[in-house]
Amino acid sequence: MPTGILTTILGPMLPILIARWAINDTQAGNLFLVQFLASLVGVQLSGVLLARFGFRPAFLLGLLLMAGGVATLYMGSLGLGLASVATYGLGLGLIIPSDNLLIAEIGSSSDSGPTSRAGAVSLLNFFWGVGAVFCSVMVAWTAAHKILPFFLGSVALFLVLLSLAMRNLPFPAAETSPESSSSWREMARSPTIWLFAAVFFLYPGAETAVGGWIGSYVSRLGPRAASMASMMPAFFWLALTVGRALGTAFLRHFSERLVLRAGYAAGAAGIGLMLWAPALSSVIGGALITGLSFATLYPITVARFSQRFGVAARSIGAVMFSLASVGPAVIPWMVGVISHATGSLRTGLLLPLGATLILLLIHLFEW
Repeated sequence: MPTGILTTILGPMLPILIARWAINDTQAGNLFLVQFLASLVGVQLSGVLLARFGFRPAFLLGLLLMAGGVATLYMGSLGLGLASVATYGLGLGLIIPSDNLLIAEIGSSSDSGPTSRAGAVSLLNFFWGVGAVFCSVMVAWTAAHKILPFFLGSVALFLVLLSLAMRNLPFPAAETSPESSSSWREMARSPTIWLFAAVFFLYPGAETAVGGWIGSYVSRLGPRAASMASMMPAFFWLALTVGRALGTAFLRHFSERLVLRAGYAAGAAGIGLMLWAPALSSVIGGALITGLSFATLYPITVARFSQRFGVAARSIGAVMFSLASVGPAVIPWMVGVISHATGSLRTGLLLPLGATLILLLIHLFEW
């Protein structure tokens, strides 16, 4: 849940931070770049920790770094804000691959079918979505009541308490696989690896760009719409969360491949609705469609990856989850760059639309 809060916190806070620090869209996009490049470093570190020491060190260190970053985010200038974003981004890089791979392994031990893996990861990401929705609502409410620092401090305190509560949990031990030593050769030779790489890069980037920029997009549609800006990411994350809550049951009745194809097609339609019908009601509708469509796509991808590579996914996963950090660093940042260069955030948001269409094309093939 706090992972969902911190992964998405720049979305509802971006209009607030732009005004507080008097920054342009390129500088605002740099916040995403810093968060996810730091997360990239954390992912690489998690790969080492998981292979050598198991899950416990990655979890505990990640939680403490997240606490330090969120506690200082709103304290000072843009420079301190960037350092804070980098700190919690590093923590997210440790936590996200660790918990996704852990739950995928647990799901496989309880049921031999891939639906169990996807359902387990979908349930995990449901609580991530709860955190994302809670973040948008609380940022909007606490900012309106001028107690935003209290909310950020409360999240930091919760993370510290959570690390204390988790320190003695029976995490699975370190485990290596002979497949992991050949992972780089396998990456170069297997088309499937490259397709997974493309998905791990493009999907998180598109999701983060939509959730991260939708508030700023709405803030420029007029005074009435601007009052809803900080709340707008909540519509997207709420739809994503509801979809993940229903995902376990949904996957029992439809094939993963059908869900992936339909999800990317509907997601592209939702983003298109937001961009080509720029009224507040249309943007809200597009956000809901996109969130529902995206809901199970990432859990299914993680489950398929874990099923394909087994224990070796712990080490190969460092590469894939690194790409899942690079995508959210590059694509939202490029949205800001394009927006600043063209004077149109709508033009910048064509980038996640294009990424979603590419993902649809990838999943039209059998692999």
